Amino acid sequence: MFLAKVRGTVVSTSKDERLVGFKLLVIQRIGIEDEYVGMPQVAVDTVGAGVGATVIVTGGSSARVSSRPDSPIDSTIVGIVDSVEIGGE
Repeated sequence: MFLAKVRGTVVSTSKDERLVGFKLLVIQRIGIEDEYVGMPQVAVDTVGAGVGATVIVTGGSSARVSSRPDSPIDSTIVGIVDSVEIGGE
């Protein structure tokens, strides 16, 4: 799992039938200082996240299990973050 920010939405009228009904969002992983890391990607939203939200994302087989086991999903938003606390030294 990792933290990411929702950057936008995806509308796809032509897609695999197993993705019908899923809300697709553009996310980008964030680092410890809330900075963007890596490239944006598309994730299925299962929790009602919106643009600008910090979210918890899971990938791989865990992403499919949390949505629909037979679907072609590799990244799923499974939580909306209220706050993050990082302990100091």
